[in-house]
Amino acid sequence: MTPLRPNWHPGQEPGLDPSKPNGGRPHTPDLNEACQITVVDFSEDNIDVHDFDNAGLIDFMAKPQDSWIKCRWINVNGLSWDVIQALGQHKKLHRLAIEDLTNINNRTKADWYTDHTYMVMTLQKLVHLHDHEGKEFDMDDKYSVEANPNHRGGRFSRAIHNMFSKSARKNEYGDKQRKASTVSAIAPQNGFVTGHTDGIATAPIQKLRTLQRYHGGANQERMAYMELHSPLTGKGLAVSAEQVSIFLTADNTVISFFQSSADDVELPILNRLATPDTILRRSCDASMIVQAIIDAIIDLAIPVTNEYQNVIGDLELDVLTEPSIKHTTALYVVTSEIAAMRGFISPIVNLINALKDHKSAGVIAGGRSDMQNPASPAGLKISPMAQTYLGDVEDHIILMTESLDQMRRSCDNMIDLIFNTISAYQNESMKQLTVVTIVFLPMSFLTGYFGMNLHTFTSLDHGEPFFWSIAIPVALVVIMFCMKDMLKWWFMKVIQRRGISRSRKGRLSREAQARRNR
Repeated sequence: MTPLRPNWHPGQEPGLDPSKPNGGRPHTPDLNEACQITVVDFSEDNIDVHDFDNAGLIDFMAKPQDSWIKCRWINVNGLSWDVIQALGQHKKLHRLAIEDLTNINNRTKADWYTDHTYMVMTLQKLVHLHDHEGKEFDMDDKYSVEANPNHRGGRFSRAIHNMFSKSARKNEYGDKQRKASTVSAIAPQNGFVTGHTDGIATAPIQKLRTLQRYHGGANQERMAYMELHSPLTGKGLAVSAEQVSIFLTADNTVISFFQSSADDVELPILNRLATPDTILRRSCDASMIVQAIIDAIIDLAIPVTNEYQNVIGDLELDVLTEPSIKHTTALYVVTSEIAAMRGFISPIVNLINALKDHKSAGVIAGGRSDMQNPASPAGLKISPMAQTYLGDVEDHIILMTESLDQMRRSCDNMIDLIFNTISAYQNESMKQLTVVTIVFLPMSFLTGYFGMNLHTFTSLDHGEPFFWSIAIPVALVVIMFCMKDMLKWWFMKVIQRRGISRSRKGRLSREAQARRNR
């Protein structure tokens, strides 16, 4: 835990108090970056959107909230202690929630407090990789005929070129490691890769942490190897992962923290809020904003599932047509990534159930029990509308997890098929070698017998036909003796198959006769 929590020490006071310098710790939390902050204030009749930097948000929080505002959404892209401290003081966020917010590897959960709740989950999305110069990276580009302006030739030459291109892709994909230029294009810098979100035309190039880097631990060599041999990397793609934290307060305010992908969630929600007749705008419900954020996070994970299905389909064709032991490396990497993705997606179902089942405010606040500090009548609640739409998100998650489970089983079955096929080929080769050895064993013995250097060997005076008159009967007897079990099994199989065929023909004939009689 030391690399993830550099200022943590055993036995220290739990949580971070935003009202104290450095959160009550000897050192300032190691979070300092320029955040992109959007504040959305809206009611049924009006909406106001503000964009701030760190200092601008702190000044804005000092101003009183206008009376016409029914709901407020504060979306923060980036983690910085000054922003976290300002929002924590302004909304009196719990110190345990503040500490969980500053730690970037938490389990998916929902913690309830008197006047707010803290939710944390993992966002996963499909991204297109870029090299260090910002150019989109795709391995297929260097094999494309159309991408080469100097290429000339007819249909036959293009077919030959494509054939060798497929072979080159296959060799680079499974037979050897990527070239040095390829490694340079996808190599993470300080644990991050550059890329843009798949399927969003206006997505900016971002610094992202891959799925392997997010949950891989401290073993950097393992994570680099897994990234290099991932089938998605061969297509210029990767799966990024980051922690998302959401606060829902009793005064109808939502505060969301993203590490780098806030735009992917914020823009579609802003478009919905800008339209007066949408449910999100008309409800003026903070819990519906939470539902929209969770729904957008799940929607971003759907293309990842679809791309894994395409990758597994390609691997399945390769395994069925030309199984190789080298396919197991790609299958293992895919299985590892699918298992990690399922481990992040599946717990969101429990979070949604916790939101749907919640009827009143939490029972713990500031270290006092609920009997000592009862929830106010205006305590935190999840609206019935939000509970209904959260059920739809839950259905999407269940379908996604079932698809991931099916893909994991397919990968396991393909690995078993590869080893079974290779074993069958080896057994067949051994069988052929055994038959050849049995056939030539008698003649090898007789050849050695007649080839002995003896002074008087009358059998050599009879000529070559005499050798074959002895060798052939001896060979047949040896073959019959050594292969008696195999021959017995073959005769029994022939007899059984004939009996089954005869019985089937008789049954079909009787059924046809019965139909004619009717």
